[in-house]
Amino acid sequence: MLQFAQPQFLLLILTIPLLFIAYAVMRRSRRKRIELFGNPDLVNTLIPRASRSRGWIKLSIYSLALFFFSLGLARPQLGAKIKEVETKGVEIMIALDVSNSMLAEDYTPNRLERAKLAISRLVDKMKEDRIGLIVFAGQAFVQLPVTTDYVSAKIFLNNITTGSVPVQGTALADAINTSVKSFSQDSKNSRAIILITDGENHEDNPIEAASSAKELGIQIYTLGIGSSEGKPIPLPGGDFLKDKDGNMVVTKLDEKTLAEVAKAGDGMFVKAGNSDFGLDVLVEKIHNLEKQSYKSVVFEDFDEQYMYFFAIALFFLIIDFMIVDRKGKNFFK
Repeated sequence: MLQFAQPQFLLLILTIPLLFIAYAVMRRSRRKRIELFGNPDLVNTLIPRASRSRGWIKLSIYSLALFFFSLGLARPQLGAKIKEVETKGVEIMIALDVSNSMLAEDYTPNRLERAKLAISRLVDKMKEDRIGLIVFAGQAFVQLPVTTDYVSAKIFLNNITTGSVPVQGTALADAINTSVKSFSQDSKNSRAIILITDGENHEDNPIEAASSAKELGIQIYTLGIGSSEGKPIPLPGGDFLKDKDGNMVVTKLDEKTLAEVAKAGDGMFVKAGNSDFGLDVLVEKIHNLEKQSYKSVVFEDFDEQYMYFFAIALFFLIIDFMIVDRKGKNFFK
């Protein structure tokens, strides 16, 4: 399939009809000036080698050159080459808490944005590992299936907000179970889940879910984000979240639960810091897992075709240059 990398240059083709209109106006204007000078038939006898048609022929050939030159500038490309490559790495599902408690500002600017920044920096360092994104609050959803497309991973990551999950809460078990189901079918023992959350579980039994994941050969790592003393949850307009009795809600890091989940999942718990967030430590630990070979289909660069169109345009320009305006034995000089 042919496509254009810079289609804006195709607009140059629209100037071709304008060239014909301008040339017709010029010819008419010249004919009127000749009529003012004298009898047109008499003037034509004075310049017998003048040709009425070769100007149009030259313009048509020049227009063809401009047409193909414009196509060349637009960089026509033929369909991408598909190539199967084999990589060796691990699969990492990152489950990110997007509940309202992640808006607490014990990190700069808040827990969620600081976690997104750390994940983004981690993605920048990845080479052959697969990564997937899960977002969860009261429910868990797949934000990005496991992939080696790190550019797409960062795009999806940037779009995550506390509104990404409509149901509020912190369902850690659902996040683990959804992550387990989201690994690729060909992965075996090189799978790990990283839970990034404040750990305030209100919905289910994450320790049981972590144990089930461990039985499938999946390790659970937890990254606790938040402070032990807790912080209020800011709301739009400058106010803070309050309970039904009007008391300010303070969200604290539940280290105990996250440590138990990591232990049940044969993983590791790390408390996130402001300077050293701790995500690199977990990934380094995960890289000790046995690497697995994956076959992936990737798209290479499109085949550029612009040089052929430039060559055709040059051919027509040479023809146009060689054609003379006056009558003779040949078109060419």
